[in-house]
Amino acid sequence: MPADHRYIQPQSAKEAMELIQKLFNSYRNAPLTSELLNYHNNLVARLNDDIMAAATTEGPKRVEQLTGMIELMQAWTLIRLSGRPFLGKMRHFKLEDGNQPKYKRRVHKINGTSNHRASRH
Repeated sequence: MPADHRYIQPQSAKEAMELIQKLFNSYRNAPLTSELLNYHNNLVARLNDDIMAAATTEGPKRVEQLTGMIELMQAWTLIRLSGRPFLGKMRHFKLEDGNQPKYKRRVHKINGTSNHRASRH
């Protein structure tokens, strides 16, 4: 297997941002170590350098999403270094609050002839 097929090579800034978002969500609650902090800082540096250059060619909306993502990741560093837990996760390159209740809902058809649906919790 050639060495150039060993790594994931995103074709656009959006693909790279989605990959970094997935990686960030996987380690956001992990115990803070120096290796994790170095890894995180490396990802932030990549966002600032390579991906920012690619995002400028894709348009101002992508640059805006990228700057929000960079600010969120830098805020994660400050929160975790202060010893507090990081609540929430990154979704669509923004912070999604993890404190919202989740409801289970099953859609159930009552009286099979109608198209009305009722949910029984």
